Amino acid sequence: MPTTMPPLLGESIYVRPWPDEVVDRVGYDPRTPYVERFWLGVLGPSTVWFLRRVAAELEATPSGFELPLADTARSLGLGAAGPHSPFVRALRRCCQFDMARGDGPGTLAVRRKLPPLSRRHLARLPETVQAEHHRWVADALATADGELLRHRARKLALSLLELGEDLESTERHLQRWRFHPVLAHESAAWAWRRHQDALVAAGDPHPTAA
Repeated sequence: MPTTMPPLLGESIYVRPWPDEVVDRVGYDPRTPYVERFWLGVLGPSTVWFLRRVAAELEATPSGFELPLADTARSLGLGAAGPHSPFVRALRRCCQFDMARGDGPGTLAVRRKLPPLSRRHLARLPETVQAEHHRWVADALATADGELLRHRARKLALSLLELGEDLESTERHLQRWRFHPVLAHESAAWAWRRHQDALVAAGDPHPTAA
């Protein structure tokens, strides 16, 4: 179900953080090069600048803050804050792409970090950028943090298979939990091989085919 934006009835809106255990752990601050290079072509510059502004404000006021609509719109170079203005379209785009959501009257909950691009969003980008993204992910997985993330994804995948999920549903679960599609695919395949080897070792001569 798509997230919704609260009605903009006053001169300001209250912004609070949208906590998400998985995205907060594996996602990217809106001010990082990853967001500028890859999310920008999906969300658009106005939306990315708004998310950057919110990230900076939440860093200074972690519990939330009052956001003056007209002043913010002008400071971002988006003119007025009317119902059909570029600024309000940027807010709606945040909600459309699940970066923000209405959280009661006059309140907007906004993610502090953006998730890795999904396969569907990545397909919207030029092939050259898609190839760069794959290289980016490969380089990230080569680091210590990347190895820790890979370990978590593999452990989760193996647990799902042991609970009776098949290979495809395991990969879908990992993507739903905001693991990058490349990592989800690799981890599910690794866990499937381990699971099949364990079945054979336990005396099952006909492990399930993928």
